[in-house]
Amino acid sequence: MVSQDLMIEERVSGTTEGYKIFAIGDIHGCLWSLEKLLNILPVNWSKDLVVFLGDYIDRGPDPKGVIEKVLELKELYRDKIISLKGNHEWMFERFLKGIDIDIFLYNGGETTLKSYYKNGKLEIPEDHLNFLKELKLYYETQDYIFVHAGLRPGKKLEEQNEKDLLWIRESFYFSEYKFPKTVIFGHTPFYTPLILDDRIGIDTGCVYGGKLTAIELPSKKIYQIDCGGEII
Repeated sequence: MVSQDLMIEERVSGTTEGYKIFAIGDIHGCLWSLEKLLNILPVNWSKDLVVFLGDYIDRGPDPKGVIEKVLELKELYRDKIISLKGNHEWMFERFLKGIDIDIFLYNGGETTLKSYYKNGKLEIPEDHLNFLKELKLYYETQDYIFVHAGLRPGKKLEEQNEKDLLWIRESFYFSEYKFPKTVIFGHTPFYTPLILDDRIGIDTGCVYGGKLTAIELPSKKIYQIDCGGEII
């Protein structure tokens, strides 16, 4: 079950009428693509929200730069930026505690370590460590639930466990269960965004040579940038 210090529940009165929500899929160190995507999103920073679905790090060329960019946005726009935890941030935190080191490295963690190495040692700024600690497992509005991987069908949101929120795949998005709110998720790369009545997947595999995707809500308009730069 999700503990109180790991979750966020934001119930917004009314619908999204009058403001928009932009959700951004898995970035995985692709800073170039993120910057290009942000440049084309028609965000009204006085009222719109931008939700990052996690997996900022690993595999791509500049994980540190991606976190720096998100921190810059949070400094500028405060509560208009919602940053969620992905399974790769979860693995990185465990690595830093000396847990499952091989699993982190096997899943692309070496590019994250490389980006933080300076003068022969690992140097992670305190604000980056705080960023990792403060990432939330989900964000909820009246109409949507934003989460990295998905939800366990049939369980209330407050009953979901961390493993499912960060790791679940087929048993979520192939389920015939009807979710009460539209679930916006990343984690599983699709060739094109998966858009169903009650769930929308926007990881389109930027780090694998695909695209970095954002969705505008409630219109469901899709924005995409081809991956750029060196990809591992």
